[in-house]
Amino acid sequence: MKKIDKGRQFLKNNLALFKCGVCDQPYVKVEDAGLVCPLGHQVDLNKKGSIVFLKHAVNTEYDDAMLVARRRILTAGLFDGIIQAVNQSLPDTPQTILDVGTGEGTPLARLLAQRSNQTPDIAVGFDISKAGIQLATQLDTEAFFAVADLAQLPFNDHVFDTIIEFFSPSAYHEFQRVLKPQGTLVKVVPNAGYLHELREKLYLPDSKNYTYDNQAVVERFMQQYPKATKQVLQYQWAIPQALWVDLLHMTPLHWGARAEMQAAAEQQPLPVVTVDVTLLQV
Repeated sequence: MKKIDKGRQFLKNNLALFKCGVCDQPYVKVEDAGLVCPLGHQVDLNKKGSIVFLKHAVNTEYDDAMLVARRRILTAGLFDGIIQAVNQSLPDTPQTILDVGTGEGTPLARLLAQRSNQTPDIAVGFDISKAGIQLATQLDTEAFFAVADLAQLPFNDHVFDTIIEFFSPSAYHEFQRVLKPQGTLVKVVPNAGYLHELREKLYLPDSKNYTYDNQAVVERFMQQYPKATKQVLQYQWAIPQALWVDLLHMTPLHWGARAEMQAAAEQQPLPVVTVDVTLLQV
């Protein structure tokens, strides 16, 4: 089946998820390759089977090279321990899942592959990065991908059982709007030890980027959800030596590093790197 046909079938089966970004009315039909609302506003699928809901172009710093490096690293398993922990935190029953800031889509695809429901989950991953979503559509997964704005989600009220975030910004007012009343929200945030070996390779000790503190992010989440739980997850990941440079380039860590520090780091591969995150759940 062509990707555009697969995307059209997903929209027909899950029309109730989506709302018009112009008039906020729920879409009422799938016509040709597009969603149509009661007032006639239409947004179309592209050939990749995804939709761009953004009304204006957005430039992001996540370029193709960085996203491709991230794809290779995540395919090699860097996030597998995180994905397993997220899976264990979700209900066993089939879920309608929204992946916020899905990037190039690998974490969502691997999460769905771990789920063993007889009735499969329904999953939508979105990101503001068109380049990321274009890569995501290349994955072998039943998830639907879209380009959308976190602050103005193109989804109807209370339609998702689960919202997940892997290192993504949050818009809690929108989460509360689209999540079902008894739904699950899982947010993964990096801790101070996350990839600290890379920080120590790329920055000098007096640099603000040499260390990381997520306390403000955690506190804001707990203010929004005082009954939320926190789970710290730590493990060492053996770095495939052929992917060392990809690991250096897959995160924003390299953006602010001096050229000579980057060049030196590329010539000094490490055997392992630390994964250190907190899972926040409500």
